[in-house]
Amino acid sequence: MKNVVANIHLISLENNELKFISGEFMTNFNQLRELNLAGNYLKQLPDEVKSLTHLTSINLARNKFPVFPQQLTELTTLETINLEGNQIAEIPVERLASMPSLKSLNMKSNPLSCDNETTEQSVLKFELLLADE
Repeated sequence: MKNVVANIHLISLENNELKFISGEFMTNFNQLRELNLAGNYLKQLPDEVKSLTHLTSINLARNKFPVFPQQLTELTTLETINLEGNQIAEIPVERLASMPSLKSLNMKSNPLSCDNETTEQSVLKFELLLADE
């Protein structure tokens, strides 16, 4: 079974009404490159998400996250984060700015505070999507 799991690089659990994702799931599928958990009822990620050291893209759109999942800022390979349509009011800009691979962060349709909207985007090394164009 471990050989099969090691070859799984993309998992989509989109629109499954998930309220929880276990740390064991993260450690079992630690070779993932892409993880799609959009359209669920997730409010947080387990700390074990940090074991996804090959992850380049995570889609957490249309969930119930009240705060930005800080564990994501520790994933050095992460290029794309989609948190559109959650309940996040603040973006940890300094931590995100130090992520070496981050190219795109989608924060559209979140109740962001004014402080974040006036963030000097020119200092960011990644694309920050805030408002519907």
